[in-house]
Amino acid sequence: MNNDYQLQEQHEEQQWRVYSKLQKARVLLQELPLKKSGFNSFAGFKYFELADFLPSINVIFDNLGLCSVFSISEGVATLRIFDSEHGGVIYFRSPIADTVSRVVIEGGKSPAIQALGSLHTYLRRYLLINALELVENDIVDATIKKDEPKSSKPITVDVFDSMDAKTQELIEDIAADVRMLLVKDDVAGAIEYINLQEFDADSKTAFWSRLDSKERSAIKKFSTGK
Repeated sequence: MNNDYQLQEQHEEQQWRVYSKLQKARVLLQELPLKKSGFNSFAGFKYFELADFLPSINVIFDNLGLCSVFSISEGVATLRIFDSEHGGVIYFRSPIADTVSRVVIEGGKSPAIQALGSLHTYLRRYLLINALELVENDIVDATIKKDEPKSSKPITVDVFDSMDAKTQELIEDIAADVRMLLVKDDVAGAIEYINLQEFDADSKTAFWSRLDSKERSAIKKFSTGK
């Protein structure tokens, strides 16, 4: 019984040492003049690419005796941060959203293996930003107003309203997938994804009614080159 308690106490002490080092890493990282090289033209904000901060994190971690390991298993992305001096480890996890993985892998313009690599990079970036508490624009806040209709005369929704619930749900899902691609500034991928759908005339009208004027305009401008 005493041995179990001692092991648990040792494990907790190791974890606290990792957290203590991680906090030092956060402070050291925030003192650096990091620049955001990513720009989302649809939502209109800059964001950190993985390459903007990963080299700095690697140097800081090396100096503090930390090491990060990223992995994906059973639909969950995990970032483990190890203390190479005392053997402790802490975890940061995130489920892989079905919509994100489906859009990136199936709906993107890149071959599947490249799209999968992009997904891994995105998740690794997300977990490191979470672990190091890097400040970024809130994508939801940045895009919430862009999801609202801008036109007083939107595309007619009569066709959509006349469809059965299952068809409506399918069209809503497709529109959400397209919106996700637009938020990622992948207009070409959004267009290709739309072209993959087997829309009849009514389904196409119903689909376009689920996008707001800003989204339709972005797709139209990219398609026409104007």
